[in-house]
Amino acid sequence: MGFKVGIDVGGTFTDFLLMDETASPRVFKVLSTPGDPSVAVIQGLEEMAVALGLPFGAFLEQVEMVVHGTTVTTNAVITGNTARTGLLTTKGFRDALQMRRGVREELYNNRYLAPPPIVPRFLRIPVDERVDFSGRVVREMDPQDLLRGIDVLREHKVEAVAICFMHSYVYDGHEKEAAERVRERMPEAYLSVSSRILPQVRFYDRVSTTVLNSAVGPILKRYLSRLTKRLEEGGFRGVLLIMQSNGGVTSPEAVMELAASTLLSGPAAAPVAGVTYARPHGHRSFITVDMGGTSFDAALIKDGEPMVTTDGKVNRFALALPMMEINTIGAGGGSVAWIDEGGLLKMGPKSAGAQPGPVCYGLGGTEPTCSDANLVLGYLNEDYFAGGKMRLDRAGAERAIREQVAEPLGLGLLEAASGMYHIMNVNMASAIREISVQRGYDPRDFLLVCAGGAGPVHAALIAAELEIPEILIPKESSIFCAAGMLLSDLKHDFVRSYHTGFSDGVMDRDRFLDLVRELEGEGNTVLAAEGISPEGRRFRFSLDLRYVGQYHEVTVDVEVEDLRALNLDRIRSGFHREHNRLYGYDLEKEGTEVELVNLRMSAVGLTEKPTFREEPFRGEDPTDCLKNRRPVFLPDQGDYGEVAVYDGNRMGHGHRLQGPAVIEQVNTTIFVPGGWSLACDPFGSYVLRVMSS
Repeated sequence: MGFKVGIDVGGTFTDFLLMDETASPRVFKVLSTPGDPSVAVIQGLEEMAVALGLPFGAFLEQVEMVVHGTTVTTNAVITGNTARTGLLTTKGFRDALQMRRGVREELYNNRYLAPPPIVPRFLRIPVDERVDFSGRVVREMDPQDLLRGIDVLREHKVEAVAICFMHSYVYDGHEKEAAERVRERMPEAYLSVSSRILPQVRFYDRVSTTVLNSAVGPILKRYLSRLTKRLEEGGFRGVLLIMQSNGGVTSPEAVMELAASTLLSGPAAAPVAGVTYARPHGHRSFITVDMGGTSFDAALIKDGEPMVTTDGKVNRFALALPMMEINTIGAGGGSVAWIDEGGLLKMGPKSAGAQPGPVCYGLGGTEPTCSDANLVLGYLNEDYFAGGKMRLDRAGAERAIREQVAEPLGLGLLEAASGMYHIMNVNMASAIREISVQRGYDPRDFLLVCAGGAGPVHAALIAAELEIPEILIPKESSIFCAAGMLLSDLKHDFVRSYHTGFSDGVMDRDRFLDLVRELEGEGNTVLAAEGISPEGRRFRFSLDLRYVGQYHEVTVDVEVEDLRALNLDRIRSGFHREHNRLYGYDLEKEGTEVELVNLRMSAVGLTEKPTFREEPFRGEDPTDCLKNRRPVFLPDQGDYGEVAVYDGNRMGHGHRLQGPAVIEQVNTTIFVPGGWSLACDPFGSYVLRVMSS
């Protein structure tokens, strides 16, 4: 019997989903170990072995696949603990990294300063060379100038080197030569070359992405080296795959070379999981939200396809690699309550994290958090948190909220805790508006798929803020991203810049088709190296198009048949429609010319997916699952009320109930307010709906 394991390392908890060919999915959670995340990974695997009654080595020998998402690179950028990085770039352009796009991010905030660049100016080394936009060498690279620059980086003990020259996306000879010299003189340094990482136009985006890749490369490489070594020492002989920001997985060797592709590694699995869980309910358009201990992630999926962007940011640094369009805010169970200078109550983005954690964890935390408020309001059970493995300190939570929130604001304990709860719900609803309303979508038209250990406590109130009538809470909601990782395919992204008018008689058709074939060739080479047969390979193309005179382009998905047949009229029509959806207008009737900027291709290698078994029908009455009744805060009444509490681990297919109610599982708690109904689907997941008046 072979096992498959999905692992999601979060800021507070590390989540595990264990699956085999016959049993139902099994969920495990351990506190994360920020100092060395691989420690928590091994701890969780050890817990699995104990639960199965197997020696650790014997268990690992039976594990066929581990799919792992990590926050190692994300945390490094957010905290500023990146590797010491140097940059070799074209003479005259070393300050582009600091100048950015030359536009203030908050146009009307004169005090809003750009963050200091990852590479300080004295480590941004200019190299005398120049290539023009057509790829013509204007000035050959000065080899002595290059060697002097490399020696400066060696003297300053740089751990990673980024190379990014002007127009290297069309002529990469100088970058290749520079890379060879760096490997000769600095063989231990981590090396990123822009023409390999992101061969496309827009110098700032390219240099920022290349620098980010170098800055996190050594950190990810050390972590994965430790992890793979520990797994091998334990007896693991299966396949290890790493989740990428684009929603696909790949080998550790591949992400070690393209470390920046993991900067949204964990959250990117949520949309993938959402597609599987929403499909049985007939939904292809939905919004996934994942509320853990530290952050809240929201993503929109339209017609079964997650939204992907190439204009991302990580801690305000540009990242132009394809990544899931996910809005992440500091809103989790560990979000700390505080009072601003104007006397207003705020929640987050600061988090108590895993160490010391919320006050109620009893691990040394002193600041009141969202989880403390949820305990005081009765949503959490002090005796059944994590299935009873951790007893919560209710008195400590009450004391922290009373002293640091209620008394300074002149409120009672209940008012303060309910205020914290309400602010969290509003913050999360606002994050959903950013990826829906602000992009031309009405959230009321979407199913809300809610996940994360803390999410189901807030799900119905978030939906009420947005007038969303239906919610799906997966049975494995607390490890939703870990489940998504096991459902992901291998994926690699490629891009080529080709700036030309997009019409017959203007575009060089032969060059365009050559680029299409070149992308397909690269995709086939990479997937073949990963053992994917030709039948299991899928290529998805898109084009970056814009109206002549525009600065920003629109990415339009294109069928392979239309590319090969050069059906330009049909592709242009798709561009006009997408432009209209995004911006509310198009210039098709005006006859404005369209131009091409980039060709993009995603090479997908289909993987074997685990199957989720349907449960037998258990009837509609969940009375046998009733545990007890306890006082719970009811937002519509503004006070506590006696509420039925059900054992979610015993509930299953067919069970129905009406709110108010609380459902407790080992790893999460669901609050069903008054006016909502709940039903269990054939896979044990919960469907909440607003009851008609």
